[in-house]
Amino acid sequence: LLEKMADISLKEAALIVGVVTACYWNSLFCGFVFDDVSAILDNKDLHPSTPLKNLFQNDFWGTPMSEERSHKSYRPLTVLTFRLNYLFSELNAVSYHFLNLIFHVVVCVVFLKVCKLFLDNRSSVVASLLFAVHPIHTEAVTGVVGRAELLSSIFFLAAFLSYTKSKGPDNTIVWTPIAVTVFLVAVATLCKEQGITVVGICCVYEVFIAQGYTLPVLLDTAVQILRGKGSIPFSMLQTLLKLIVLMFSTLLLVVVRVQIIQSQLPVFTRFDNPAAVSPSPTRQLTFNYLLPVNAWLLLNPSELCCDWTMGTIPLVESLLDVRNVATLTFFCFLGSLIVFSLRYPGDSSKTVLMALCLIVLPFIPASNLFFPVGFVVAERVLYVPSMGFCILVAHGWRKLSNKSVLRRISWVCLAAVLFTHALKTLHRNWDWESEYTLFMSALKVNKNNAKLWNNVGHALENEKNFERALQFFIQATQVQPDDIGAHMNVGRTYKNLNKTKEAEESYMIAKSLMPQIIPGKKYAARVAPNHLNVYINLANLIRANESRLEEADQLYRQAISMRPDFKQAYISRGELLLKMNKPLKAKEAYLRALELDRTNADLWYNLAIVYIELKDPIEALKNFNHALELNPAHKLALFNSALLMQESGDAQLRPEAKQRLLTYVKEEPQDANGYFNLGMLAMDDKKDVEAEAWMKKAIRLQPNFRSALFNLALLYSQTAKELMALPVLEDLLRYYPDHTKGLILKGDILMNQKKDIVGAKMCFEKILELDPNNVQGKHNLCVVYFEERDLIKAEKCLVETLALAPHEEYIQRHLNIVRSKIASLSATEQSSLPADGTATAAAAEKKNSVQNLKEVKNEQKTTQTTIDNNKGHSKNKKRTEKNNMDKEIPKKSSKEIKDIEKKRVAALKRLEEIERILNGE
Repeated sequence: LLEKMADISLKEAALIVGVVTACYWNSLFCGFVFDDVSAILDNKDLHPSTPLKNLFQNDFWGTPMSEERSHKSYRPLTVLTFRLNYLFSELNAVSYHFLNLIFHVVVCVVFLKVCKLFLDNRSSVVASLLFAVHPIHTEAVTGVVGRAELLSSIFFLAAFLSYTKSKGPDNTIVWTPIAVTVFLVAVATLCKEQGITVVGICCVYEVFIAQGYTLPVLLDTAVQILRGKGSIPFSMLQTLLKLIVLMFSTLLLVVVRVQIIQSQLPVFTRFDNPAAVSPSPTRQLTFNYLLPVNAWLLLNPSELCCDWTMGTIPLVESLLDVRNVATLTFFCFLGSLIVFSLRYPGDSSKTVLMALCLIVLPFIPASNLFFPVGFVVAERVLYVPSMGFCILVAHGWRKLSNKSVLRRISWVCLAAVLFTHALKTLHRNWDWESEYTLFMSALKVNKNNAKLWNNVGHALENEKNFERALQFFIQATQVQPDDIGAHMNVGRTYKNLNKTKEAEESYMIAKSLMPQIIPGKKYAARVAPNHLNVYINLANLIRANESRLEEADQLYRQAISMRPDFKQAYISRGELLLKMNKPLKAKEAYLRALELDRTNADLWYNLAIVYIELKDPIEALKNFNHALELNPAHKLALFNSALLMQESGDAQLRPEAKQRLLTYVKEEPQDANGYFNLGMLAMDDKKDVEAEAWMKKAIRLQPNFRSALFNLALLYSQTAKELMALPVLEDLLRYYPDHTKGLILKGDILMNQKKDIVGAKMCFEKILELDPNNVQGKHNLCVVYFEERDLIKAEKCLVETLALAPHEEYIQRHLNIVRSKIASLSATEQSSLPADGTATAAAAEKKNSVQNLKEVKNEQKTTQTTIDNNKGHSKNKKRTEKNNMDKEIPKKSSKEIKDIEKKRVAALKRLEEIERILNGE
């Protein structure tokens, strides 16, 4: 009979699908809001690059279960479905919401099957439709993280349906459904913790439904056995055996769950659940009052709110509080239903009993009965309890509709409830469209919750609307003056508005609200890790002032003294110590942080930067590699390890360096630095065409890229394409008119290739305006004077240049050449020759002068050194680049070429520039 009753027709399934679609179609247009940000956007466990095993080691939010900041919510199967969404659509919110809608349809259909075990067909459909449209479910269905409720409910109901088949003919035990039930309970629990409560429902079903016992019968049997007047019936022994198996499996699941959370409860602040930290009787009175509050949300879901923490529901601090009447009424009503369902036999009492089980048992984990939870009221946890509520309503409706007098009005009321609930659900979905709309809708319901004011501020802050965000953050501090987080938000927003003084004042207020350290005593109280960020934020603010670095360090050490396992304090302190030129102490800080978390790729990366500072590139590369083992897509580690390999000069490392840069540009396709350094590698490998392509790509992305422009021009000049270099140099000097080496290279090309002496002279004169002591520029200007036949000026210029660089032999040699020409001209002028002889001598002298000039120019050209550095910025990180290139040496027939080569190498070494950029923030 049960099997027949539980069949679902295609028409009923289609009706449910249609109703759910009509109520939730607009949820597909909603984004990721509220807890979705942490569970989806910020959760690395969704990424394909993260090992699958991490899903079973981390909590719902991607935090390792071993860390105290973990919420201990272990739901790996739910996270696995998020990961599948990410695999197919990455962070496209539509697919996530669509899958939630599908899961809600499945729950409604399975729930209809359960209802048919206790209600007739019509009432079952009514219960299922009421469940499908109830507005209380919008948080579970439209909020993506509510998928934990949906998935857990599917397996929850499936486990119960499986258990109903465990009774065979003649009351025998069928073990296969029981085994399937235990498996499905485990799966439901891995979706969300409340899944385990279905075991309690199965126990109640077995005793009072399957075996048909009532409480008086059980008590009478127990009394007879205790008096020795009877034995335990065989059927009862079978029931006990089934219950023992169920309870044992449940106990095993609980033990495993406790092991997973490492016997630690999550740390919540008093703002999350104020009653949990209140003294008696306030705690008990408030917790009891929350039960009728939840019941009222099921009865009248007109005012829904995404966050009921902090001051939303004031504490019940006295027995005289009028709200205790609601609590008393609720317990009286609940008690009467329990008595009715347990005392009297019959289908009605069994239906009420199962409805009560569905209401009460799944709600126990959220009731603060066994352990405190991190919320006051949460609409999503009413998803399963609402099933029992819908069964009760449908059962009551059937009783009314069976009476001819009330039949019509019962149908009218049912239609009105379904229609208004569906409209409310449809309208409520739009509230979940964005964080701003969600939290603004919550403020309409409750203005006494500082967290809501903070969250609206966060939503505006994400839109860079800092002025408006500040207003909401300040309002949060007024609603809850002792809210540390609100004052931190005010401080951060002032910082974003460049109001440093006001930011520091706000951070100091937040710091004053922290528990104070007693000197000489170890700090023992548990402090929420996010509140300790006040020390980090304040230190990060004041360390921008070079004179307050020690003060910032003191704040980091204070945070560490309060929580020796506060990893972020060690990381931030390590960065500060690097800025203070204390790399050894920075190394100690990072090593301490690694003791707390060896799986953090950022820590290994930072340690590599320390080793670079300590002039230990081998260890630096090892740590970069370790970071990449943990996170192959770690962009900064890819980039900087490639630079380190390039700078090592080891040709064997270049292929790996290139591969890492290629991976980097795949991750950061809009970062010109990656393409530029690929170009530099290609230049090292003499792959000129490839180098040219990479440099051009870097310049397309960043037209004013100083290093790329210069090195592309340099590449052209090295490959006999000097004329192609000129437009690139024009662009470079348009952006950077004082680029000395660009001016030198341009002047050299103008003089040697274009024969544009005037243009070359302007370049060299510009260099001397910028730097009168620039030897290269001054020497090249001397060559220009020689080209202009102003030998006296050239001689004077070379004398001045030699005074700037007295040890440069090539300058002395060129000075000797000029002086010899001056002497030769003087001798020519003193001789008396015929007119035609004078002309011939003059022509010969011109030929000699030009030949000597070429020698001077060529020798000068060998001393040209063109070096440029690319500056790159990485937040809170450091990277080092050396990009040194020199022009090729023209072939000379002179015997002095070896000496010239030596001087060229010496000039290179003197002119080499190394830039190291450390961005402390």
